[in-house]
Amino acid sequence: MTGEPRYGCRGCGLGPLVRVLDLGKMPAADNFPSLDSAAGTAEAAHPLAMDMCAMCGLAQLAEDDTVTAEPRGVEPQALRDQAADAVARVAAAGLLPGGGTVREFGSPHGGSWLPLLTELGYRVTDRPADVVIDCFGIMHEPHQGVAFAQRAAATAPGGVLLLQFHSLHAIVRQGQWNALRHGHFAYYTMASLQGLLHPAGLVAVTAWEFPLYGGTVLVAAVHAPAAPDPAIVRIRAAEAAVADPVVVRGLQRAADRQAQALRAWMEAETDSGRTVYAYGAASRAVALLHLAGAHRGLLAGVADASPGKQGRRMPGTDIPILSPAELVAAQPDRVFLTLPDLLPEVSSRWPELQGKWVTDVTESL
Repeated sequence: MTGEPRYGCRGCGLGPLVRVLDLGKMPAADNFPSLDSAAGTAEAAHPLAMDMCAMCGLAQLAEDDTVTAEPRGVEPQALRDQAADAVARVAAAGLLPGGGTVREFGSPHGGSWLPLLTELGYRVTDRPADVVIDCFGIMHEPHQGVAFAQRAAATAPGGVLLLQFHSLHAIVRQGQWNALRHGHFAYYTMASLQGLLHPAGLVAVTAWEFPLYGGTVLVAAVHAPAAPDPAIVRIRAAEAAVADPVVVRGLQRAADRQAQALRAWMEAETDSGRTVYAYGAASRAVALLHLAGAHRGLLAGVADASPGKQGRRMPGTDIPILSPAELVAAQPDRVFLTLPDLLPEVSSRWPELQGKWVTDVTESL
């Protein structure tokens, strides 16, 4: 890892940029090779690192030379529940009077808030709208300044932009280093988000926090002039510590610790004669399994509900991706859940696996 500054921030265009997390070369997180293709040295690996702008504070993907097509994922129930909760809170705040127009900037991960808005009487349009929605979409834009300007232009005068993001504060506080992945170009604090909204002529006026993914924030932004309410001020104050690149570099230690813990746990379980599987062929699982040196001898398979991923393998490994039915039929002793948010949903859906779910292996160190 290097602390040498570089220039060219994805947000403000200035810098300098300081390296805060470096995972070396990783397989592309959204490229799931066919099961009969060979894993190993022939598979392409790509630099994966996070930089932080010393000028605007935006944490960002350092570079991305991947060109892949991600299989469509299945939207988890936790995400659908949170969307309904979010729309209800925004409506309760008086920001969704109904009867207007709505436009959505989608996310590659699937899911949509449009049905929730049309139920409130909104009409979908591709023109400037009274309500513009971006749920985990804007982080996929390599040119952040351009992306925020596009969303500002899509928001009609007097309209509101509803923008949801996975908080950098939560990522750092909980050591979620594998939130870093190819195709995710920006990781926001309230301060860095405000810095991106301002040149686009938008002001964050209020916000709501949710436990999804360990900490997500939904911001309501409107055209200037406007003033932020106490929720914005409170969130920004709580996030002050992660403005320091030294604090954000704690993600490097978290990465090393979790990878070592997962490797030690898989080896201990295998040595004890227990069969180990995982659930969730999510993008963040790719870096973890690769960094831990996982292979089919330690992890027999990874189950996922997405038909587009089943029958393929985890990038950079020989580990097959199975259907949930195949996982149940295998009668595993342990199932490592790569996305802990899914625990209530998978526990309810597959009671046959009760008592076999594992969400945290760091205690094995």
